[in-house]
Order: sequence, then structure tokens, then C-alpha cells
Amino acid sequence: MDATEQVAKFNEFFKTQFYKQLVEVLNRGEKHLVIPFNDFAKFNVELAEALLEDPENVIQAAKHTIEQMDLGGDAKGFEVRFADLPQTSHIMVRNIRSQHIGKFLQLEGIVRQKTDVRPQVTAARFECPSCGNIIPVLQLDQKFREPHHCASCGRKGNFRLNHKELVDAQKIVLEEAPEDMEGGEQPKRLNIFLKNDLVSPITDKKTNPGSKVRLTGVIKEVPIVLATGGKSTRFDLVCESNYVEPVQEEFSNIVLTPEEIEEIKDASNDPQVFQKMTNSIAPTIYGHERVKEALLLQLFSGIKKTSDDGVTRRGDIHILLIGDPGAGKSQLVRRMSIVAPKSRFISGKGASGAGLTASVVKDEFLRGWALEAGALVLANKGIACIDEMDKMTPEDTSAMHEALEQQSVTISKANIQATLRCETTVLAAANPKFGRFDPYELIAKQIEMPSTLINRFDLIFPMKDLPDPARDDQMASFILELHRGEAKERQGLFGTDFIRKYIAYAKQHVRPELTNDALEEIRKYYVQMRNQGAGVEGSISSIPISARQLEALVRLAEASAKTRLAGKVTKHDAKRAVELVHYCLSQIGLDPETGKMDIDRITTGITAAQRSNISIIKDVIGELENAIGKLIPVDDVVREAEIKGVAQDKTSEIIERLKRSGDLFSPKNGFISKI
Repeated sequence: MDATEQVAKFNEFFKTQFYKQLVEVLNRGEKHLVIPFNDFAKFNVELAEALLEDPENVIQAAKHTIEQMDLGGDAKGFEVRFADLPQTSHIMVRNIRSQHIGKFLQLEGIVRQKTDVRPQVTAARFECPSCGNIIPVLQLDQKFREPHHCASCGRKGNFRLNHKELVDAQKIVLEEAPEDMEGGEQPKRLNIFLKNDLVSPITDKKTNPGSKVRLTGVIKEVPIVLATGGKSTRFDLVCESNYVEPVQEEFSNIVLTPEEIEEIKDASNDPQVFQKMTNSIAPTIYGHERVKEALLLQLFSGIKKTSDDGVTRRGDIHILLIGDPGAGKSQLVRRMSIVAPKSRFISGKGASGAGLTASVVKDEFLRGWALEAGALVLANKGIACIDEMDKMTPEDTSAMHEALEQQSVTISKANIQATLRCETTVLAAANPKFGRFDPYELIAKQIEMPSTLINRFDLIFPMKDLPDPARDDQMASFILELHRGEAKERQGLFGTDFIRKYIAYAKQHVRPELTNDALEEIRKYYVQMRNQGAGVEGSISSIPISARQLEALVRLAEASAKTRLAGKVTKHDAKRAVELVHYCLSQIGLDPETGKMDIDRITTGITAAQRSNISIIKDVIGELENAIGKLIPVDDVVREAEIKGVAQDKTSEIIERLKRSGDLFSPKNGFISKI
């Protein structure tokens, strides 16, 4: 099929099927039209095959046809984009060979690096100074070309550049997605060129590093220039992109149809909507109802607030699951990474601080240092699921402190000083120190993680796996039915797609405000919990709850209101938040010695009761030092402490602890002395 025939066919195709869309696009001032390949192939199979084999000429014919048509607007420079190519044209980066050069292919992967948008010359016109002849030169190579000689007078060199046509161009590096790979292969990369509307500000956001994209384009070869200045016999591959669409989007980018919005609003009117969504979060995982409730609220999240003085309060809810092996933590974490449209799954042992936040790498394009974002930054406006968090080293987890609370990552390395946005929700799972929970030991002692990091999580759930005949029987039946494929879908469950769209609508349109009733409920709980720890005079009061938990209560209450698409946070929402926080605190913050809540069990590992005993022992040692002198017998300390209500074994333990911390030393056996 020659070019004239192609133009005639395209003319017929556009007039019969896409005329209305073309006129609308031009009236809006846009210069591109996306055509699904299926519609094109149905119209003319021969032309569709020609597009796959010789894309450059066929696309050029389509552009030429639109420029010639009378559409009532300026169609010069109009771009025709083709989407959804047939399965035969889908290819992985690793499978591209020399036979694919010049062919039209569809690729999928993750954007790893991205250059700035810069103008590129496509054509230039030169004027001959001798005879005034205008010489047009197409700029197809990487090197800027000038005319060799003037066709009319034969002059060589020194032509005046009269006019040049520029287009916006950008280069991105596409890397294969981990889920598309087999075995222990290294993901392969390919350079992609984007031009014109593919680098417009709206599209530019969709190709940010970390985004998963699907693109169609033409594979081309680029000569490699040797150090001597000559060309190598080896060539590099690039893909000149024709169309790019995001596969993974954040909630704010999901576009909903009017029918879907109607369906979402109908579902929100159901009084059981919260229960149904909780059941739909992880229907293949048995039990853990409280955890599922928290995970649902985490997906909806609270509201980010910025005050006039520039202080921002995060809306994201961070959750930590600590549990026995086989309690279903990893399955829940995996499931959440599927429900959220933009997510990153990280496993503790294979993650470093730089890999989580950001690293500075040598940039081969710009010849300098470049910033490469880590997992938490790539999951911005999404969710980062960290499994096996206890296996990470303290140096690596300390990199997360700023990301969790301030929601930014600051880098000062080489010649780069940058602050990256990191509005990421974190869901982490960890095992206790010795594999399983010891119910009589402090939870902070059982987690090998810095207390400062633990304190940044809004909710901490211990998932204990204790034998219970009735529950074990139900769980075994549930799991075995799943394996046999007979587990019937429970009625009223929402599909993953619907949950995603529901949450997207809530995040885009719902900003609930706290009512006085809700505020009063949260305040009452906070004050009651704070003052429950007020103990006997002379002893240190336990701190059952801190201001961080107060903010967590507000975030959870806002998220609860979002599940109903409500504009107000009611007393009912505040109660739900209080119940969740109280459940977590009663599981992990209960001091067995006093029977009271104590937040310090989690955050510092030393309870108020222990601190109170330490204070008593220090006072006793001080009094004995004044009475006896520097050398104090241990027996005297034990006797005096017993009078003040501290048991003998506790006193011995505290003396050992003070020795380790460097407050006391033992000059000879049975005696202690202050340092």
C-alpha cells in the first residue's frame, strides 16, 4: 500500500469514525488524538499490519491526512497516538533484538530516571548569503546538520541559520517491573524518548520516577561515539514513544465515570458499609477483625492540615503489626499492597536506609551526580508495605524517622542538597525478638527496633497465635476450603476494584470536619487516660497516653467519617477511634505490676513502676552515703529499700541495671559506691 492510498484510507477512517472527536480536540486547543488499535484494525486490517511493520511512514500519513482535512482549527503539528496494541506486539525490554528495530511495539515497566524537558530541533532553514536561496534541512540525527552546498549557486559553508523548528523532548529510563520477571534475573533498562504533548505538565506528572507505565513506540538504533571521535560498530537502542499511559496511579489520579460515582454514593448510604468494607479488605485471611478495621481506616487516612505558621500535620496513619510466625501478618501486608493503587512492597533484610529514602548516584547522561529516589519516596501519595522490619539494622531504620513524622526526606550528599516529598502511609510487620511472644515480658524488650521509631506508629497490633480448640477448628476449616477452591464468596462483599474507586472518591471529594461531640469524646478519653496513672505520692506516675496518640485519635476519627463519605466527624466515629487506640494500648501498654496503662512500656522500655523503684533505690543510696560514707554495703540498701516497699529481688535487679548504666560500681564484693 503506497502513501497516497494510505492517506485516502486514513481520510475515510477519520471522517467515518473519529470526525467528532477530532473537532472537539482541536476546539479545546489540544494537538493529539488517542486511537485504540482494535478500532483501527476493524476498519482496515492491511493498514493496521502496515502500522506495526512500518510505523514511522504510516503515522506520518495519518498526521498528513489530519493536516489536509478541513476541521475548523489549526491542525499543524497534530499527533496521532495508538494505544492497546495486539498481544503479538507486547514485548519485554530483555527480549528486544535487532529484528525489532523500526517496529511498533508495546512495553511496560517502572520509570527509574527522568531528565528535564528540553527543546530539540526537528527542522532548520538556512539562507545562502550569496544568492539568498532558502535551504531546508531535516534534523533527524543527534548531531545538528548544516547544508553542504547551495543548489542554485554552488556555494559551500557559512550559511546563515534563518529559522528552526523546536519540539519539547525528554528522556526517561524504563525498567522492567519486578512482577514480570522470572527467577533471579536483573531487571533490564531501556531509554525512552518523549516528545510534544507527552511532556506536557499534566502528562509529566504521570511519568515521575517510581510510576508504572505502559507505552507504545518505535525501537530505533543510536550510534555509539568512540573516544577517538569515530562511530562504533555496536549501536545502542532507544524507543521513540508514541503513547504513554500510567498503569499504577495514586488515589487522587483515578478518574471515575458518573455511573461509578452513583454506585459509590448508593453504597455509602448502606448502614453496614463499614462492616462490609472491613470484610472485603482481606476475605481470604481468617479473623483479625480489629486489624482489618485499622487497615481500612489506613487506606482512607485522615486529613493533612497546614497551619498559618507553616507547620503541617500529617493525615497518614502508620500501623505496625507484631506477631508470632504464621499469624497472617505478611499476607495482610501483601493484600494491602494490592488494594492500594500505588504501593511499594519492601522486605526488611533486603532494604537499606538509602534504598528506603534516597541515594545519590553517578549520572551517565548529565555527567554528574543525580538523585535516585528510594521506596518511601517512590510510594508518595501511596502506601509502603514493609515486611520483616525487625531484620533491618538500626542505622537503616533511623533513616525512616523523618519520613514517618515530617513526611519528607532530606538529602545532603556530594553536591546535592534536596528535600523530597514523602507523603507515604507505612504499614510494617515484624516478629518479636525471640520468634514468639513471651506474654510476661515487656513488648518493647521483645522488639529489636528503636523506641523512637516504634513511637511514630499510630497503632501497634500484637498478633498472638495462642491455641484455642474452637477457633483453631474454624480456622482449619476456612483454610482447607480455600485450598480446595470451595470457599464460597460471602454475600455483600465488595470487589478490590470497587474498594479502590470508593477510597479514591472519598480522598478526592470528602474532607470531614470535627464536630463538638466528637471533640468532646476524644478529649474526655485523653484526659481520663492521662490522669488514670496518677499514683501514690512519692512514686512516679505512669504516662498512659501521649499527644501523639491524641493526634492518632483525630486521624482515625476522620478516616472513619470518610468511610461513610460524611462531611462531619460524629461521636460515633470518635468512639470507633477510641476503641481501636484503647484496644492497642490494652494489648501492649498494660503494666503488669500496677495494672495501669503505661505508654512508656512501648516508647522507652522502662515502666513508670520501674522508674519509681529506681528513684527509691537512688534515694536510699544517697541517704546511706551521707550516714556511712562512700562504701555502702549492698545488704543495707536491700534492707532500707524493703522498708520503703521495694522487694529484695527488685532491688538486686535495679542495682545491676545501675551498674551497667555507669551510675554505680562495686569496689569490692558485697559493697557498692557511687561514681
